[in-house]
Amino acid sequence: MAKLILFNKPWGVICQFSPSPPHHCLADHVAIRDVYPAGRLDTDSEGLLLLTDSGALQSRIADPRHKLPKTYWVQVEGAPDDDALAPLRSGVDLGDFVTKPAQVRVIDEPAGLWPRDPPVRFRAAIPTTWLEVIIAEGKNRQVRRMTAKVGFPTLRLIRAAIGDWQLADLQPGQWRQLDVKAPVSAPAPRASTGPKQRGRRGPNKAR
Repeated sequence: MAKLILFNKPWGVICQFSPSPPHHCLADHVAIRDVYPAGRLDTDSEGLLLLTDSGALQSRIADPRHKLPKTYWVQVEGAPDDDALAPLRSGVDLGDFVTKPAQVRVIDEPAGLWPRDPPVRFRAAIPTTWLEVIIAEGKNRQVRRMTAKVGFPTLRLIRAAIGDWQLADLQPGQWRQLDVKAPVSAPAPRASTGPKQRGRRGPNKAR
């Protein structure tokens, strides 16, 4: 069995165990040895971070080839309608890559949401909207770049779920440990020795 830690990462915490002042790190919150993040979450983002002691499970969670959906609650500046959200649902050209289609819908403010520390800076004359965004990718600051590209900058970003693992009632800085079955690692591919040459045998090969 593998250890799997579900951690509600607070704003400003970096996704590493080694200290990096002035930021807090994972060691300030998670008192478990020999676990490592399965994927990352930006320092200025909050919510679900998974940690495990299994390399195979870490790869299964973090590797985009497995297409594990990640659900985000995103507070954006402005009031996007369906037409404004359409590009997110079809794929957005961010210059260095085009995103895959995302599932996006407008939601009410999530129930039981904790206040952020420090508070979000709002512009009094501009409304804000909460979105649920589900993607199966995880490139650097992808959700923030996506919403900015369509004209609705992200003010607050919270990861609510990774696959079937959910943030649930965890408060910032809290974590829960699960014991799960680790996936079987695929055998490493054999090193290529180049194209085979017919009709030739090495001097030490048995005939």
